[in-house]
Amino acid sequence: MTPDRPSPPARLARRALLPLLAAPLLPLAAPAIVRAQGAADGGAGGGPVGGRDLLGREVRLSRPARRIVLVQGRHLAVLNLLHPDPASLLVGWGQDLRRDQGGEYRAFRDRYPALDALPVLSDDPGVEQVLALQPDLVLLSRRGAAGRGGGADSPLLGSLGSAGVATAVIDFFAQPLRDTEPSLRLLGTLLGREAQAEALITLHRARLANVADRLKALGEPAPTVFMHAHAGGTDCCFSPGRGTLDDFIRLAGGTNIGAETIPAVTGQISLEALLTRDPEVYVATGGPYGGRGGVSLGAGVDAALARSSLRDVVAAQHLEALRAVRNGRAHAIWHGFNDSPSHVLAVEALARWFHPALRPAIDPAATLAELNSRFAAVPMEGTYWIDLAPAG
Repeated sequence: MTPDRPSPPARLARRALLPLLAAPLLPLAAPAIVRAQGAADGGAGGGPVGGRDLLGREVRLSRPARRIVLVQGRHLAVLNLLHPDPASLLVGWGQDLRRDQGGEYRAFRDRYPALDALPVLSDDPGVEQVLALQPDLVLLSRRGAAGRGGGADSPLLGSLGSAGVATAVIDFFAQPLRDTEPSLRLLGTLLGREAQAEALITLHRARLANVADRLKALGEPAPTVFMHAHAGGTDCCFSPGRGTLDDFIRLAGGTNIGAETIPAVTGQISLEALLTRDPEVYVATGGPYGGRGGVSLGAGVDAALARSSLRDVVAAQHLEALRAVRNGRAHAIWHGFNDSPSHVLAVEALARWFHPALRPAIDPAATLAELNSRFAAVPMEGTYWIDLAPAG
C-alpha cells in the first residue's frame, strides 16, 4: 500500500520525544580502535558527510548521523562494530532483533537498558510513523526497500526524501560478498567513523583472502555439503539455494547440494532426496531455539547446550544414516551470520570443516577475539559454531 504523502517539512508538527537514551550507563572497556581514533572519526561534531548507497543514490547529511531509524533492527549488530555507543544513535527500530534473536537482544539490552523503551516500528512502517521519530537518517536493506515499492522508486524512500529525511540502503544479506564493503564504507562515512569502518573492511578482506589463498594452495576437490537451514524448526529439509549462505559455502571450498535443485535463495529438499544424495558434510543452522526443537546457538549459549541440541535435531529428523554424521562431519553454525559482516567467522568455520587440513592456518576463534577486542562495543559472547562430537 502506498503511504500518504507527507506535508512539506516546514508544516509538519514535530513532536518532542522522551529522552529515552539520555540516562547515563556504566561504560565497558572501549575497543582499541575506538580509543585510538579521536578526531579522525569526527568525534561529537563533524561537518557535512555523504556518499552513494547500494542503489546508487546520493546520501548527504549536514553532520554525522545522531538520530537513526533502523528499519531492520538487526543492523544494530553492524553499528555495534563501528560506534562505541551504537544505541545512543537510535530513535526507532524494527522489531526483528527483539523477536528473532533473543540472546543477542538481551546482550545489547544488558549494556543499554534504554533499548527496552525504544520505539518499535510496525512490520510495514508508514512515512508518518518514521517522521514522528524525527530521524536525520533512515537505514534499510535491499529487501526492506524492495518490499515497499521497489528499488530507488520505493514510495517510502521517495516520501522520506521529499520530507527532507536522508535514507540509505545498505545490505549484508542478498549478495554479502559484493555488498558488505560498500555498505560498511558508507556507514563509516555517515556516522563519522571512517577509520573504524576502513579497519573493519581491512580485517574482513584479509580473512576472506586468507581462506581463498589457502584453498588454492591446498588444491583439494570441493566436498558436497548440505546446509540444513533452521534445522529442526521446519519440516525436513529447508536449505539455501543460490546467494547468501551458498556464497559462503562456495568461498569456503564446498559444493552446496541445495543450489543444484533450488533456484531461489531458499527452498526444500525432501528427506528421501537428501539421503539419496548423501553429502560428505552436514551443516545445520541454529539460533535461539532452546527447548523448541532447533539447534541452540548465539549469544549466551554454552557449547554443551549447542552440541546436545544438534544431536537431538539429527535424531529427531532421522539423519543418522547420512555418511556425514557417521563419519563425524556433522556441524552447526549460527544462522545470524547470514546478515552481518561477522559472516567472515562463518566462512572460516566452514572452510575448516570442509578441508580439515586447513585447521592450523584458519582460526575463527582468533578472528572473533579480534572483532571483540578491536571493534565490538558489546562483545559477541556465546557459541556460534559447534561440532556434533568434540573435535579430536
